[in-house]
Amino acid sequence: MKKIIANILPILLMTSLFYSCGDDFYTIRPKGEAQLDNLYSREGANALLVGTYAVIDGGNVRDGSIWASSVTNWVWGSVASDDAYKGSTYSDQGTINPIEGFFVDADNGYVANHWRAYFDGVVRSNDVLKVLPKIEGMLDEEKALIAAQARFLRAHFYFELTKVHYKVPWIDENIENPSVIPNDRVLWPEIEADLKFAVENLPESWSGEPGRVTSWAAKTMLAQVYMFQSKFPEAKTLLNDVVTNGGFELMESYELNYMAATRNNKESILEIQYSVNDGSDGSYNAGWGDALNFPQGGKIGTCCGFFQPTQNFVNAFKTDENGLPLLDTFNDESIPWANVWKEENPDVYTKDFYPGNVDPRLDHTVGRPGVPYLDWGPIDEDQPVRDLLNSGPYLFKKNMFLKADKGSGSTTTGWATGVNNNSYRKYRLAHAMLWLAECAAETDDLPLALSMVNQIRERAKNSNYVKFDGGEEAAHYAVESYASFSDKEFALKAIRHEMRLEFGMEGYRFFDLVRWGIASDVMNDYLETEGEIRTYLSGKQFVADKHEYWPVPQTQIDLSVDESGASVLEQTPGY
Repeated sequence: MKKIIANILPILLMTSLFYSCGDDFYTIRPKGEAQLDNLYSREGANALLVGTYAVIDGGNVRDGSIWASSVTNWVWGSVASDDAYKGSTYSDQGTINPIEGFFVDADNGYVANHWRAYFDGVVRSNDVLKVLPKIEGMLDEEKALIAAQARFLRAHFYFELTKVHYKVPWIDENIENPSVIPNDRVLWPEIEADLKFAVENLPESWSGEPGRVTSWAAKTMLAQVYMFQSKFPEAKTLLNDVVTNGGFELMESYELNYMAATRNNKESILEIQYSVNDGSDGSYNAGWGDALNFPQGGKIGTCCGFFQPTQNFVNAFKTDENGLPLLDTFNDESIPWANVWKEENPDVYTKDFYPGNVDPRLDHTVGRPGVPYLDWGPIDEDQPVRDLLNSGPYLFKKNMFLKADKGSGSTTTGWATGVNNNSYRKYRLAHAMLWLAECAAETDDLPLALSMVNQIRERAKNSNYVKFDGGEEAAHYAVESYASFSDKEFALKAIRHEMRLEFGMEGYRFFDLVRWGIASDVMNDYLETEGEIRTYLSGKQFVADKHEYWPVPQTQIDLSVDESGASVLEQTPGY
């Protein structure tokens, strides 16, 4: 990919001039339409394609609004769930508070910025598909390969829009007047069609070009789309193919999926590539959508204390004397906060370590006080959080760079000192395996479901454990396989919990709760109990048949009108 970017950089810079980020995404095209005439060539099509890849991370809005559209879905998939607090202070980035507390309205800035960021990606995908038919001297196979990538990317953008806003207008390369296209249906058929084309026309791998989408990535995303529609037999077939024939393998130790040194490894199906110190302003190519989500100050010196694990999430890693999860009782009692730096409320904050068992993935996911934080050492003297009483003492760990890599793997420019070259693993073999387990359970194939889950748990058991400098394990780690799944109901409960542990704070949790049909029950239980220690959540409520999705931005409804002046976009039910 880097070679391609270098070869077509002059054309890519020209194309960037006609992409803008105004309130009305429909106005992007008229300015750029005439300039497409200059891109009817192999180089032009590839330039447009690279420009589309450039925003796969949601990072096309070059200001604070990028945080609403990060490909990691830290706001919509994690903060909106029981996995993560917004973090920082209550007033900082206050537009997230209504999302976390479910009192958002259609004028919310994060809602608007998510919409426009991903529709910009749609526009870029469509531009690629518009120029291809008009290019002379280009083989049909080459055009199909470029089209397959563009259609995969368009499916990605529309999938993200659908997960958040539900019904959105379908605008493809053939639409001449997008302003009059209604959002009168869910776009699953169109997303499926794009991904099926990608499956049929993408290669299984690219030599030396990590980040390029493949047929395996397309199969994985298509399976995920099927699962959102409860098409479990169809998803099962695809996922079984990925697991059995894709050539992917689980990494030997869990944390290796979150280290910059082991990017694009044998478990990876699709990674969003990050780079730092590459000449971009402030290392803008390093996952800027998560620039806020690093420890605040202290001996680490990064910014800005957002995106902190919840107490509920930490408790979910407890295991019993047999090393199995406490599926129904994990939140009955909280894991104490070990070595807390200050004790405003001694009844809540304790210096005692938790005496029970925990899954070792806890300390590869969460930075706990007193426990070594990568190679930075235990965080127990400096306070790397903005407001302990507001968001607790825990830190996110998976996105952090090693102390040994500071300056080489992290940015050396700009204020966002946490951004680094640790790619976002969007799809890896563990996703395919646990989704296959879910599909197997849903189709009454409990032996297959058990096998998939136990392979993931065995990897967790055999992973490296977090230890102190003297070699002592930082907690009582215990994780074992299930002997059996007694029935479908238990299997699904176990699989869903396993997904939370394996993919914790990676942006999947809220969307999973919605597609499982349990968001209302889980979130209201969470808000009731978590509100006792996080007062800003006290009294908040998730309303069923409303809060599963977020509004259509009011600005888009106001701007999208037909010839009679009537709005063509309908608001999401309940808003």
